Amino acid sequence: MSEPEEPGSGESQPPAAQNETDPDATRVDQQPPQIVESSPTPATTASAGWQGPIGKPRGVAFVILISIITLGIYHLYWSYKVFEEMKEHTGAGVGGVLALVIAIVVNPVIWFLAPSEIGKMYRGDGRTAPMTGWTGLWILLPIVGWFVWIVKVQGALNRYWESEAATA
Repeated sequence: MSEPEEPGSGESQPPAAQNETDPDATRVDQQPPQIVESSPTPATTASAGWQGPIGKPRGVAFVILISIITLGIYHLYWSYKVFEEMKEHTGAGVGGVLALVIAIVVNPVIWFLAPSEIGKMYRGDGRTAPMTGWTGLWILLPIVGWFVWIVKVQGALNRYWESEAATA
């Protein structure tokens, strides 16, 4: 049977050697922690004027016609794509998935949210906004309200995307 070693005996290992056998031991020659830069978050990119990919201009008549032919299914897809493109471009906003959920569950919210985000996109680019969330009130006009709303919203989006493409 061996006797326990005394703390001052000559067989003790230096701290660096002890660390190889004991992972909990503190190292004397440790390197300082590395600082890892993270990618910018949407909040920092939007405030810094970050501009992502440019969205796709869509024909107003096409949006109206296909939305009617598909009994509104294309309009759900349109909501997803428009909000996703705006979020990718500005780094802010609700994005496509949440917009689709809102469009399915409480569709009237989209009537006000889309013009509001388009207006913010214009203002973020230093331009006068052609619309605000109040543009959603057009939808309240019987029969023609939805058509006027689509013309105004898709028209503003088309002008924005085309001007961004011209300056890129």
